[in-house]
Amino acid sequence: MKVGTVKEIKQLEFRVGLTPANVKAYTSRGHEVFVEKGAGEGSFISDEEYIEAGAVILPTAKEVWDICEMVVKVKEPLEPEFALMREGQIVYTFLHLAAEKPLTDALLERKVKGVAYETITDKYGGLPLLKPMSEVAGKLSIQAGARCLEKSMGGRGVLLGGVPGVAKANVVIIGGGVVGISAMKMAMGLGANVTIFDLSLERLTYLDDIYGQKIQTMYSTPYAIEKALETADLVIGAVLIPGGAAPKLIKREYLKKMKPGSVIVDVAVDQGGCAETTRVTYHDDPTFVVDGVVHYCVGNMPGAVSLTSTYALTNATLGYGLKIADMGLEAAVKADPHLAPGVNTYGGHLTCKEVANAFGMEYTELKTLI
Repeated sequence: MKVGTVKEIKQLEFRVGLTPANVKAYTSRGHEVFVEKGAGEGSFISDEEYIEAGAVILPTAKEVWDICEMVVKVKEPLEPEFALMREGQIVYTFLHLAAEKPLTDALLERKVKGVAYETITDKYGGLPLLKPMSEVAGKLSIQAGARCLEKSMGGRGVLLGGVPGVAKANVVIIGGGVVGISAMKMAMGLGANVTIFDLSLERLTYLDDIYGQKIQTMYSTPYAIEKALETADLVIGAVLIPGGAAPKLIKREYLKKMKPGSVIVDVAVDQGGCAETTRVTYHDDPTFVVDGVVHYCVGNMPGAVSLTSTYALTNATLGYGLKIADMGLEAAVKADPHLAPGVNTYGGHLTCKEVANAFGMEYTELKTLI
């Protein structure tokens, strides 16, 4: 199979879909790999390293899109890339379609086989390709939130861990999944008071057993969240519905009761955000203020630590990518039932139920098409 990667065009996105080690893995199994010139520069990977691993460097993204049967990316294709996609081509990347109606329409119109990292599962019911970026985003959410709490950034001027004789900051984390637990560990490490919400009593019991008195676990209800926000200094939105839009758990009216200069970091922004006031921001202008509350809603947070993120992500995506290249998508899906949920679009059909529900569109079960 002809496999390729291109330079990401999302604003201030420095990750890349393939590393030289990935290239070597593909070429050693007889596949051809094509890389856009300069694609790895944001992650400190040179064209020479790709060439040494067996890749062919092409001058433009269009040339990569034109020649490759599978394009491996990091972020969802943006509008300038829509016309480059073609019928039957596999686009293997984060898609987050429930928050991207124009992209959904483009994939369907162009009959692209859209394989989304964030909906591929494993035998434990987890999301193995989303996990590494969730871990990065969870940890970054606390770093970003701590910075936003500084007075010069518009925050309350609060140090998360306090100092002797001065109160610690109150950190509220909504969601006890990978993002939430990663954020919790970081906040605990900095000495903050941490409250974490989840709908799963089993998850809350697990967290309470492991961390005990170091955290406060709370069952997620609108009332409990509203009350917790009143005393919060930093709120982390870590909600995830795999493949679907994030529920709006932080209502606009809640902000009026929050402390002036408190901070919301909405990690769920890629799926539309879990705050009603969320809108996508970028690393060069990451915050805005609503009702005195600072919002940090960067849509590609892990891109800020591109070297770490690129290697963490590609370590996870390589195995499935090789399976697709070796067998073809259809045979790979039949051989591995955990890959099937990753196929969000196929031959002009929408094959992800959560995305179909988000837009009120027709859903087609993948197994009826292959």
